[in-house]
Amino acid sequence: MVIRRYCVDARVSKNRARSTFTPPTPTNPSGHSSLALASPRTRLSLISRHLGQRPALEINTPFSSERQSSQEDDLPYTPFQRPPPPPPGPIDSIKNSKMSSQPEHSTLLIPGPVEFDDEVLQSMSHYSQSHVGPPFVAVFGETLTMLRQLMQTSNPASQPFVISGSGTLGWDFVAANLAEQGDDVLVLHTGYFADSFTDCFQTYGINATQLKAPIGDRPQLPDVEKALKEKKYKIITVTHVDTSTGVLSEVKALSELVHRVSAETLIVVDGVCSVGSEDLQFDEWGVDAVLTASQKAIGCPAGLCIMMYSGRAIETVKNRKTSPGSYFASLKNWLPIMQNYEAKKPSYFATPPVQLIHALHTSLTQVLARPLSERFAVHREASLRVKSTINSYGLKQLASKPENQANGMTAIYLPDGVKPPEILPHLLKRGVIFAGGLHREIAAKYIRFGHMGVSVTDPARKDIDKALEALRAGLGEVGYQVPS
Repeated sequence: MVIRRYCVDARVSKNRARSTFTPPTPTNPSGHSSLALASPRTRLSLISRHLGQRPALEINTPFSSERQSSQEDDLPYTPFQRPPPPPPGPIDSIKNSKMSSQPEHSTLLIPGPVEFDDEVLQSMSHYSQSHVGPPFVAVFGETLTMLRQLMQTSNPASQPFVISGSGTLGWDFVAANLAEQGDDVLVLHTGYFADSFTDCFQTYGINATQLKAPIGDRPQLPDVEKALKEKKYKIITVTHVDTSTGVLSEVKALSELVHRVSAETLIVVDGVCSVGSEDLQFDEWGVDAVLTASQKAIGCPAGLCIMMYSGRAIETVKNRKTSPGSYFASLKNWLPIMQNYEAKKPSYFATPPVQLIHALHTSLTQVLARPLSERFAVHREASLRVKSTINSYGLKQLASKPENQANGMTAIYLPDGVKPPEILPHLLKRGVIFAGGLHREIAAKYIRFGHMGVSVTDPARKDIDKALEALRAGLGEVGYQVPS
């Protein structure tokens, strides 16, 4: 086990700006102007009020508390009525089979982005909407509430966030808000993304100590306990599944250890490659922050940074001695916005990606149509089948120990003498896309197979069977004889 420490000075941005916005005419769920559908008397009444001398109403911002609207200014919103989900069935029928309407294309089986369901992609083509109009506000509010279910938190003190950006933006939120310049943080290292998280901390002038494990393994709890007893750390971070290695970390046992040995240390989980395919119990395990992204097991196109913060983490932000080190990534700016949206109140700090939020709403509706335990079981069964087949091919995994193996992806060592650029084209011509290696030390020695989301939950797609057969054939074409 190797411990490395990094210290660096960084700039701390303290500029602030005020933003105001005048709300557009509300629309109803059909997309037509509510004013246009109202009676002539109502339209004239609304127009006369717009011509009045009263000051314009302000939308909620991080710098204002409440939108001072009167009941007479608001037109009623009729929520979209979705049919109830079908009754629970066996795991192999978790999703009704249907033909895809997508253009024919190679099957994307990298560890994210993944294949997307037709309904999710159709949601991306939603007509343009006001980000402060009642229909979208209602959709965004429902989306935030569904994220609580996905993260398994019912604590009202916790708060979900959905921000424009990739999962990487989540690192900035953690570094800019939960730690201050000169603080010490402990980064548990299971691959490439722990190095990147460390780099992010450095940018904000935070002292990051890495606790490293051999490639394919994870730091052991006794070593973590030793490190926590030697120094007081403001934060400990763990990558639930490192996309570069396919290593799964044990968050529950780690959290229990941290609460016992260093109760004041905040527990931050990088769940970009785990949320939606691995069990993650936010409340039960006492986690303080989870950051993830839309394009992996959640099953929504890339572009959304998704986070959950505990009440303790939020209090840490409120009690900072200095201002957050970022303007856009300031939880102080975003907290009232997310709280307002979840309460179905229009709010504004920066414009959200309306169509992506619609797609996320659709994907979360699909994910939560069945118990999460059933979803995790489906991913675990698919993972076991993939890993068993890989073993039968005579290949090894980076994560050699079963307890270290993720359920949403597999990192596969190639046969000696075979490199990713040699075999990946053979998979592509069979309509399958895998990813090359990412870990800096061994990138030329392995490939990565992502098996999460709709490719696993929709048995009619046969994506996993197709991929395994393509891999077998591709190995043969590069001169490797698969055991019979």
